[in-house]
Amino acid sequence: MNQIERRKEEHVEIALREDVRADHNFWDDVRLYHNALPEMDIDDVDTSMTLLGKELDLPLIISGMTGGYRGGKKINETLAKVAESYRIGMGVGSQRSALENRKLEDTYSVIKDFDIPLKIANIGASQIARWSRKELLENVERMIGMIDADALAICLNLLQEVIQPEGEAHAKGCIKSMEIISDEFDVPIIAKETGAGISGEVAKRLIKVGISAIDIGGYGGTNFAAIEYHRAKRMKNWLYERLGKTFWEWGIPAPISLMEVSDAVRGKVEIIASGGIRNGLDIARSIALGADCAGMAYILLKKAVEGLDPAMREMEAIKHELRTAMFLTGSKEIEDLKRVEVEVWI
Repeated sequence: MNQIERRKEEHVEIALREDVRADHNFWDDVRLYHNALPEMDIDDVDTSMTLLGKELDLPLIISGMTGGYRGGKKINETLAKVAESYRIGMGVGSQRSALENRKLEDTYSVIKDFDIPLKIANIGASQIARWSRKELLENVERMIGMIDADALAICLNLLQEVIQPEGEAHAKGCIKSMEIISDEFDVPIIAKETGAGISGEVAKRLIKVGISAIDIGGYGGTNFAAIEYHRAKRMKNWLYERLGKTFWEWGIPAPISLMEVSDAVRGKVEIIASGGIRNGLDIARSIALGADCAGMAYILLKKAVEGLDPAMREMEAIKHELRTAMFLTGSKEIEDLKRVEVEVWI
C-alpha cells in the first residue's frame, strides 16, 4: 500500500472512529415555518427534481468520499446500490490514486455496474493546478471514463491540503485549469468545497470560469482540519497537529455560505448544499435557503460501513423526513420549498 492509499484508508477510519465533527451544526439554527393548513395530502408530495440535466427522485447527492484503496471498493459498491435504488446522484472520492496506479481503478469503476442517474468524478484543485495542459486533458478523460461520469467535481480542499503533513497547497493556476476543462469537455463542472465553505465573492469568480454548479461544502459537518489533526498526532508530527487544532473551527458556516452563494449567482448556476446535512429536514432547510439539491457524506458513509441494510434503512428515513417537511410547509414540489418562510439565527 503506497502513501496515498494509506492516507485514504486513514481518512475513512478516523472519520468513523474519532471526534471529527464540527463543534456546532448550523442547520439547527435554521427553522422552517409550520403551515397548519397546507391544503394537500402527504401523497401529493413530489420530491423529484432535475440537476445538471439528470432526473433525480430526491434532491440529494451522495457526496464523493472514498475509493483509491481496497476497502473503498466495498463502500462505493454499497453506496452505489443505495443511489440506484433511490434514484439519487453519487460522487466518488478523489481519483488521483487510480491515475497513478491503474490497479485501483476498480475501487471507483465499481459504480458503473449500477444504474445511477448522476455519477460524479472527482479531483482536487491542487492537482489540476500543477498539471500541464496535456496531463490535464488526458487525466480528466481517464477520470470521466473510469466511472462513465455525468459530471466532474473539482474539490477546493485547500484547508485540508495546507494542514495535511503530506499536503499540496497549490492554488496558483487552478482557475486557468478549470477554464480549460470547461472549454474542452462536455460534462458539467462542479466547483466543490469540502468543509470550509464558499463565499459570495468566490462564487462570482467561479461563474466566469464556466462551471455548471457550486457545491458550497460549508463548515458544520465532517471537519478535515480535525481529521488531519488526528493523523498528525498519530504520526507524532507536532507542527501539523498544532495547525489542525488551531484551524479546527475554520470556515464559513454552511447556511451562511449557501445564502451568500445563492445571492451571488442568482440562478446562473445550480447550487448543491453540503456541510453537516444529516437528514431530510436538513435537506428541506437547505432548499428553503436557496439550494437546488443537497449533498450528504458522513451519515451515509457510517451506515454503508455497517452494511447494505443499514444504509438502505437510513436512506428510507431520509426520504420520509424530507416528505414530512414538505407536507408540513405546504410544499407539493421541490420548487415550492424555495418559497417557504424561514428564519436563520446564526
